[in-house]
Order: sequence, then structure tokens, then C-alpha cells
Amino acid sequence: MPGTHLEPASVAQRVSQELFSGAVVALGPGLPCYLPDALPDTSGVWFIADSGALGSKGGEAHGSAVDAGENSASLLSGGSFTGVVDVAGILRGGHTDIAVLQPSQVAANGDFVHWTSEETAGLFAPGSAVDMAYGAATVIAVMPHQYPGGRSNIVSQCSLPVDGAGRVNIIITDVSVIKVTAAGLELVETAPGWTAEEIIAITDAPLTVSSDLKGMTFNVPTLEPTNKVYSSAIEALSDVLEGSIINVDGFAGPGGMAHYLMVGLRDLGVKKLQLISNTAGVARVSAFGVPNIIDHSILVENNQVVKATASYPVSPSASRPSAFEEAYNRGETELEVVPQGTLAERLRSGGAGVAAFYTPTGAGTLLGEGKEARIIDGKDYILETGLRADFCIIRGYKADTLGNVVYKGTSRNFNPVMATAAEITVVEVDEIVEPGQLGPEEIVTPGLFVNRIVVRPADFSAYLEI
Repeated sequence: MPGTHLEPASVAQRVSQELFSGAVVALGPGLPCYLPDALPDTSGVWFIADSGALGSKGGEAHGSAVDAGENSASLLSGGSFTGVVDVAGILRGGHTDIAVLQPSQVAANGDFVHWTSEETAGLFAPGSAVDMAYGAATVIAVMPHQYPGGRSNIVSQCSLPVDGAGRVNIIITDVSVIKVTAAGLELVETAPGWTAEEIIAITDAPLTVSSDLKGMTFNVPTLEPTNKVYSSAIEALSDVLEGSIINVDGFAGPGGMAHYLMVGLRDLGVKKLQLISNTAGVARVSAFGVPNIIDHSILVENNQVVKATASYPVSPSASRPSAFEEAYNRGETELEVVPQGTLAERLRSGGAGVAAFYTPTGAGTLLGEGKEARIIDGKDYILETGLRADFCIIRGYKADTLGNVVYKGTSRNFNPVMATAAEITVVEVDEIVEPGQLGPEEIVTPGLFVNRIVVRPADFSAYLEI
């Protein structure tokens, strides 16, 4: 006789074995919401709910927090809130390592149906599951093996319209663990009291039994937050390679510029860099700065820059050209000019997994030449593509050790959006504090976007010696 079906808490404990330190995990409603309670509060795993809570677990410590299932939730130390648009960008933009969903059906090829059922045929409920499934590196389906009436939830082919095509990698049920492979479904673990034959008998899709079939265990892994604090700018940027694309913040004056990181990048001497920035180094020659302020110019003057994608690359005074202008006029650099709002949206799109978008800005002008044009509702638009970088160097006011960042005044400018649109984001701050010392409502850049943190030395000057 088969064993008993596992309780949700036991299933969550087994799911926890798929996690790792620093993992960013998106949780759908239902059984996935048990997962945060299976781990210690200090695990360093980022749990994301589509409600906008980043870093939450079950409980009622914060009356304004709910999980993906709209249950009361408490924020962990270092947790924060964001809006649905930002959550969608996190999910769709490839910032999640694992998505944990509870589908109503999973097929042998990894297709899944979210919460639509035979009883609700014709009504669909994809919710955020589609964003989660298409943005995560790994998708885990957590579900009862059977409907209450005994029908299998694991099928050869979905009988309802799918919400994700070939997206599921692992199925963890109340009786088994099944891997989705190119050859089909492979039974790799069985719950206590269950045999492979008994599980095959209640599964409507063909199952291959692993030669290394094991019993399910429920040991919760010991996980700790990853160390993001680096001792210096040089250490934090030591793996920047020749030809790297780098997001560099800065509006026009010195506010928001990561001066210490800029100097570190200069001292490393890496060549053929491509900068994405609002300006290309005009702080020295604008009314906002002074002649010896550190800006992008120190990289240009060191012959490290071969291209800039910028909105404001020229000096406001023809008699005081910037270092970039001079290099451009000598034919040493390339330039892609982008309107400021379009630059911000291209970065946001790159960080949110949007390949391209239509905008009216620049239509019918030199800025629109060579770009796909389209008339929508009688108005001219041009197609712009998203931007992503290899590295991003930004300037914050404070950060906690998890990488959550707050800014001071208008110095945030491009910093938050640039942080989302890079493979590795390095932040320079005045102070690092412990998790929980930054209020969840004041955190602007969640730590899941930040890979490295450095403190600007107290004796560091943003001005060059002249």
C-alpha cells in the first residue's frame, strides 16, 4: 500500500535543497509560499512576491505586507517594498535564479498550465507565473501529484492552454521528485513509503526511473548571505575586461558620480571601454562643476574609451570642449547620441527584459534615421532597443551589507535604473550598515541588483590635484 502524501511544510523543506546562498527566488501563490518559512531568516536568499514584497516570510510583523497568495507576511531584515512594474522587471529581466510555481498541470516536455482547470475552461489565470517562468534560470513546479479526485497533475500533454512552453525543469510533488529532461520525465526521488511502481501508476505521463533513484530527504541546507563588501575600488573592479560595456552614472555635475570607482577604473588601465552615461564627461567644463572635478574625462584622457552612448556629450561652451569632444574630433572615439528620456527607457528596458519599444521621441529627425518607423494611432514612432552593460558603477549614500542602497537628494538620477541593466553592479557609498538599519520604505535599489559594495574613503577627494 502506498505511503502517505507529504504535508506542505515537508515539500517546502525538500524544495529548499534546490536553493543556494544569494539566490533570487520568485514565488507564485499556493504551496511556494511555504518555502520562506522553511529557511532561517539569515539564509541570504531573496524571496520575491508579485505583491511587491522583497525578502518576506509568513507572519504578521508588517501589516502592509502580503505574500504571493495574499497572506499576511513579515519582512526579513533587509527586506523592502516595490511596485508591480518593478517586480515585473525583476521577473522578466533575468534577475531571478529560481521560480517556484504551483501549476495545475505539467506536461512531459515541461509545458505548464498555471491555475486554469477543467472546471474553469475558457477562463485563464496566468497572473505573474508567465513572467516568473520566462525570466528565471530554473523553474520548479511544486504541486500535489494528483487532483483531489485522483486525476494526475503530470500529463503527457497539457489538456488546457499552456502558460509556459517547455519552462519547467523540476517537479516536486507530495510523493516524488521528477526531472524534466530532453528525453522526457525522469523519476529521481520517492517520498517515504512510496515505490517507483506506485508513483508510475498515478502518473499520466511516461516516467523513466533513474538508475540512482533515492528517497526524498528533508534536511534544510545551511545558507548564508554572500559577501558583497570589497576593500577597495581596485579590488571591486579587478575583473573588468578590455572592451567591457560600463554604465557610468552622473547627470551633468558631480552629483551621483562614483568618483572613487572612476579613479579605480582609471588606475586599472583597462582599454577599449564603451561607456553608457547621460554625459560623456562635461562636469569640468559645465556651470555645475569646477575644472578639476573627477568625471568621465579621466578615462578618456587615459585612452581607455572607444565609444560613448550618451545624451549630453558636449560642453555647453564651444570654447571649453570636453576631453571626450576632443578625442571624438581626433577620430579616437565613437558616439551614439540618445535623447535623455530615451536613454533612461532603453536602460529600463534592458534591465526589465524588454528587447525594444516604440517611442515618438526623435521621429522625423536625425535621431530617427536608420531606425524602424511605425505609425500608431496616427502618430509617428521609432523603434529603440534596450541597453545592457557588463558592469555598472554607481554612487549611493548608504548601503547595507545585503546591497540595499539609498541615495541623497537628486544624486540618485540614473543610478537606480543603471543598476538594473548590468551583469555586475558595483556601488560606492559613504557608509555601510547592517541589514534592518535601512527602512524598507526608503530603500531605492534592492540588494538583488547589487553585486559589490565599496566605501569611499573618508580622505578621498573628488577633485584632481592641479
